[in-house]
Amino acid sequence: MALAHQLQLHQIGCLHRPTLACPSRLQASCNASQRNAAALRATPRPSLARTVAKAVTETEAVGAPTSSIDWDNLGFGIQGVAPSMFVATFDTETGEWSEGGVQPYGPLPMYPSAQVLNYGQAIFEGLKAQRSTRDRIVLFRPTSNAERMQAGAARMSMAAPPEDLFVRGVEAAVRSNASYVPPQGKGSLYLRPLLIGSGPILGVGPAPSYTFIVYAASVGAYFKGGQLSPIDLLVETRFHRAAPRGTGGTKCAGNYSPGLGSLAAAKAEGYSDVLYLDAKHDNFLEEVSSCNVFAVYGKTIRTPPLAGTILPGVTRRSVIELARAKGYTVEEAPVSVAEALAADEVFTTGTAVVLCSVGSLTYQGTKQRYGTEGQPGPVALELYEALTGLQQERTEDPFGWVHHVPL
Repeated sequence: MALAHQLQLHQIGCLHRPTLACPSRLQASCNASQRNAAALRATPRPSLARTVAKAVTETEAVGAPTSSIDWDNLGFGIQGVAPSMFVATFDTETGEWSEGGVQPYGPLPMYPSAQVLNYGQAIFEGLKAQRSTRDRIVLFRPTSNAERMQAGAARMSMAAPPEDLFVRGVEAAVRSNASYVPPQGKGSLYLRPLLIGSGPILGVGPAPSYTFIVYAASVGAYFKGGQLSPIDLLVETRFHRAAPRGTGGTKCAGNYSPGLGSLAAAKAEGYSDVLYLDAKHDNFLEEVSSCNVFAVYGKTIRTPPLAGTILPGVTRRSVIELARAKGYTVEEAPVSVAEALAADEVFTTGTAVVLCSVGSLTYQGTKQRYGTEGQPGPVALELYEALTGLQQERTEDPFGWVHHVPL
């Protein structure tokens, strides 16, 4: 990290962290600051032209990919976590949000009685910042993520950040971590907006205060085989991900941990992920633990409908609109296991996975393979190219989905 950036983060941290020093130490610090200020005033200043030229050079350098990361070997994890995060808090007594701004990425101060630690008020989002072919850093439909967080917060009885605060926080996290946005075509800066009930409480009830955080990490492909390598899915027959009238349609933290055992068992057998069935009939596809699912039948594409148990994916919605614009008939309708096994193609969508072709689907010991081994299906590839073409500004954006982040 550049020294200037380190100093900036240190200063930000000093502004937003409680001061623990005693009065004498504070006075000593103030005296030192006054001496430093006097020394600076006595130092000869460079000409205005030199100052401006230096500022321009530094501005041009801001946001260039850092050399501290091996961009050719990015995985999907916290190894490339960015150095700063955006923080805001909400107090239910005042009914107002207070922006802490950009702070160094690090631990959050929290009481053991924090609502989130006892009763689980926590929802999150996921979106990406990328370097486009137009040499800009861009987001993809961030207002849709803000909308989904607001819907999830309402279901979880939480105070949701307004759309403008959500987008402002995401943009601030991108700007402060611009050097962690990978070079064009080599990955993205994954952004994790997180809303938690951080205030202390003992009895069951909503938190008295909430914390909204946006942190980030440089990432590559979600699945180990690479972005375009087809994945192998196992249909989960022991557990269900969600039930009708539950919270399956929200991105709440509690939806994910119950599936970790199934995911670990599937990966131990060589599968990439698990595909869940509906809880009512135990026969219709719902979604993969990390993404939505689609089945292809010629020029018709079908995906399970949103009925409260399936996450309303931003990428899902985008692919539906893109496919229709390309002349496909897209049906949001139930897909049985038998129908999925008989499909021409199956693919998944999500912010993390983007759009990934399914190479095989295994159900009760029977494995159905799709297409040519090791190659994405033609429809999946067509839609992947269309989607990433928009996201990376290789093609024009007639939908207005791309959101430029000025540095």
